[in-house]
Amino acid sequence: MRIKAIIFDVDGTLADTEEAHRQAFNAAFADHRLDWHWSRPDYARWLAVTGGKERLAAFVDSLPLPSGERAALKARVPAIHRTKSDHYARLVRAGGVPLRAGIERLLNEAASAGVTLAIASTTTRENIDALLGAHFGEDAAGPFSVIGAGDAVPQKKPAPDIYRLVLRELGESAADCVAVEDSSQGLAAAKRAGLFTVITPSDWTLGEDFSGADLLLSSWDSCDRPLLELEYAFATKLGRRPRSAAGRER
Repeated sequence: MRIKAIIFDVDGTLADTEEAHRQAFNAAFADHRLDWHWSRPDYARWLAVTGGKERLAAFVDSLPLPSGERAALKARVPAIHRTKSDHYARLVRAGGVPLRAGIERLLNEAASAGVTLAIASTTTRENIDALLGAHFGEDAAGPFSVIGAGDAVPQKKPAPDIYRLVLRELGESAADCVAVEDSSQGLAAAKRAGLFTVITPSDWTLGEDFSGADLLLSSWDSCDRPLLELEYAFATKLGRRPRSAAGRER
């Protein structure tokens, strides 16, 4: 039995987005006259909190402020995040967010083989649409049949909610699908949903614990035929009859 669907995370998995997100946050802070600035080490630390609005709220909670000032700042989080999303969209449209190496080849191979493609992300639909529009054409979902965004579920990763939502919309069993992630939070979410999970760490997630991954790759560019190698690992892990990397049954 072959893979029926591949479900991709977005930030750090489909594309190298995190530096653009960091820059967009800092631009939003300046627009809102906040004397905040997230360096790369700062942002790497705050990535442990999934979701942009949640990240901002956690940051405000960490500040040594009187309770009234903290509450006022937290009330501003949605507006700050909207400004940040506008800056991010401009960076994406300017070509500042490339797809990760080998991703386009994997997408093309999967589409040609009739494997359904989907997205399960903690980011907003607005951010997803900006990225897909830049790479696959404006107002298009690109090759993805189902797009699950973070705001569509009550709990974000590492909770499995977004994967369960996408599986329901696909009408597929987790046993027949694969998740592709780059972070330990994403790995936990996908495994809790029962999915075979591939990890391709990004520069921001190197060093995280990926011991629970079913397949760990430096990037898809390291594979000569990424879909075939993925199918082989998937079938072998689940005790099915795999095809070899040369395309033969064995």
